[in-house]
Amino acid sequence: MQENSGNEMIKILFVCVHNSARSQMAEAFINSLGLKNVKAESAGLEEGKLNPIVVDAMKEIGIDISSNKTKTVYGFIKEGRHYHYVITVCDATSGERCPFFPGNAYKRLHWSFDDPSKLEGTYEEKLESIRKIRDEIGSKIYEFSKELKEN
Repeated sequence: MQENSGNEMIKILFVCVHNSARSQMAEAFINSLGLKNVKAESAGLEEGKLNPIVVDAMKEIGIDISSNKTKTVYGFIKEGRHYHYVITVCDATSGERCPFFPGNAYKRLHWSFDDPSKLEGTYEEKLESIRKIRDEIGSKIYEFSKELKEN
């Protein structure tokens, strides 16, 4: 885990392929915890469109991401943003495509979650699968937040 002096803001970037689902959920979960020295953002390797079923699944647990915009990591690199953690939340092959951020050292992590955009079936069937992915991401974020609090 990254050392934190206690006052420095820990910045986290969650990355998936299109910034349409998994990275959006991870960002929303960690920011909803109210950790005073932690700020998360999310971005995609490619441009995407927010998944409306993911929006519905997050609303079910009281987190509204409906006004979120999708972003790309390359835009953040051009802006010169720096992070303590860059966490890929896609499959391993896509995670390997994540660029390295220049500047400050950061810890790179990979958490593999199923891709909601690959789900097939009715709205209800997709929603049920997305709930499982959402809950897996939420559990991982909760574990990670406990580690952040210890530092």
